[in-house]
Amino acid sequence: MSDNFWLQFWHFVVDLLDYSKPAGAVFYAFVLGFFAWLAGRAVRLAVQRFLERQSSSADQTAVRFLAQLARLAVWIFAFLAYAHLVPALKDLGGAGLLSVGVVSIVVGMAAQNTLGNLIAGMSLVLYRPFRLGDQLQVNAPGGLETGIVENISLGYTILRAADERRLVIPNSLMASQTILNLSMSSRPVPCAAVITLDHEADVDKARQILIEVARQNSTAPGTPACRITNLSGAGVTVTLTAWAANPLAAPDLKCSLLEAAKKQLDQAGIKIHRDCGYAAPRVSPGA
Repeated sequence: MSDNFWLQFWHFVVDLLDYSKPAGAVFYAFVLGFFAWLAGRAVRLAVQRFLERQSSSADQTAVRFLAQLARLAVWIFAFLAYAHLVPALKDLGGAGLLSVGVVSIVVGMAAQNTLGNLIAGMSLVLYRPFRLGDQLQVNAPGGLETGIVENISLGYTILRAADERRLVIPNSLMASQTILNLSMSSRPVPCAAVITLDHEADVDKARQILIEVARQNSTAPGTPACRITNLSGAGVTVTLTAWAANPLAAPDLKCSLLEAAKKQLDQAGIKIHRDCGYAAPRVSPGA
């Protein structure tokens, strides 16, 4: 290659490293953007490994939220460093100080919701009314919705409903409304299995079997009960009441009671009427 080529190449490299020239400004923007992306990716991987090692003891809600905040801080720092590095942007910033009042008002109004969601997200992480994996009941446009907290981002909280729908709720709304956290309730709640027996069935024997079923399946301390709650042409209705450790454990207990009752009564030769069903008493959250 000729000396002229190397001379032109050298001038190109010099222009590329000179941030006061357009080529240099683009080059440094690319370099700072690459390192900001690399740092954000490193933060995400570090958080994943940390949670894998200490998933049982770490507060995943706070760790994930702070990781997102750290990634945002990395990009802001990269932008500020680039703005300070390039003379054109520094001059623009100096001229902008003359109208900083007007600019701050415009930006504040435009980003009011975004900043509100960010601050609300920080308050949710600080006060921790709920965490990842908690089951919440919230007010949605379509009415009351129940879902499991899947993610708390810088702007939104995502709940996974029972039918796999995703409820995306602004953090400001989550911080301002009344939320029923079903996962925080540790008070035992009653659940009842209603079974209708044939008139010819041995009711006393059936009650003994059902009480033993409740004792074996109850998830909370408490005395199970089995009472006759209705007499009709269909048969004798008995209600088996057992205790669940919390509202989240109640559905599983209901299924266990009915399944075990069916098996035990069939083994004892006690016939269940075909119209028997299940009912559970409504329990208020404060009960």
